Amino acid sequence: MGELLSNRPLFASRDLDEVREQVGRIFCPHRLDVAGGPEPLSARFNSVQVGRLRLSYLDYGADVRIEPGDLDSFYLVQIPLAGSSLIRCGEQEVVSTRAMASLPSPTRHLDMRWGAGCPQLIVKFDRPMVERAMERLLGDPLDRPIVFDLGLDLTTGWARSWRAMADLIVRESAHDDGLLAQPLAVAHLEDALLTLLLTRQPSNYLDRLSAPRPPALPKVVRQAVEFIESHAHLPLTTQDIARSVAVSDRSLQEGFRAHLGLSPMAVLRNVRLARVHEELRAGDPARCTVTGVAARWGFLHQGRFAAAYRRAYGQAPSHTLRHG
Repeated sequence: MGELLSNRPLFASRDLDEVREQVGRIFCPHRLDVAGGPEPLSARFNSVQVGRLRLSYLDYGADVRIEPGDLDSFYLVQIPLAGSSLIRCGEQEVVSTRAMASLPSPTRHLDMRWGAGCPQLIVKFDRPMVERAMERLLGDPLDRPIVFDLGLDLTTGWARSWRAMADLIVRESAHDDGLLAQPLAVAHLEDALLTLLLTRQPSNYLDRLSAPRPPALPKVVRQAVEFIESHAHLPLTTQDIARSVAVSDRSLQEGFRAHLGLSPMAVLRNVRLARVHEELRAGDPARCTVTGVAARWGFLHQGRFAAAYRRAYGQAPSHTLRHG
């Protein structure tokens, strides 16, 4: 894979002090040394903020040692695009390659050796964001910092999906007026990336997340559906809906499955699909497009949207727009 985020360059430099300072501005102060290989330092750093996430492409062009110590305020997923790196975090160690990303935890000492020819895609999550999401999933406050397993196996099914979503954000960042200009779409991707990490990547909380929780009562489910219907235009997550009715995410999900046979996100999609239908029926074909309306309501994939619309309304969305 070639250089990513090339339209979002921050700097390119061969000066060690400048590279250390510029990278530190985005992440944190750190030790950076060229490890003595034959290749000279030739760093390239591209980066973009997307909602609450930061995605970066970083290539040092040389063998380097990077020692941030404790990251403290953020989590990283680091994905080599070629080559390999040795990552030590606390007592864990992993050789990171295209098939094995690294996920260092901010309360463990981090020390890395990136080989020459090992550019990486880095996805940064602020620590408070990760901890609040975990608390909402648990329905309880955290009693200790979250520590993930350091190695993230990108060959597993959920991790391949995770990587595909990250790649989608990278591709869309090339267009200011594309998917990332839609707040609902950005919030959906953020929530999916973070929820997958919390619920599938081994951590010191995964057993508690996997323990059964009692389902929400029918009255609570009705209140949650009412909240969805009145707030469907906002970038809602399962956590937002659960918080509105004062239950945990898992209790809400179990309640929806027990009483509606659907997940909260499926109900939200159905409500948004109905809003799209309403807009298309009232829309002027000369001013309104199916793609624009669908994107505004958070539908990211036109093929899947069109299929879902046809199942729900028995016609193509373009037919509704033309004929009401």
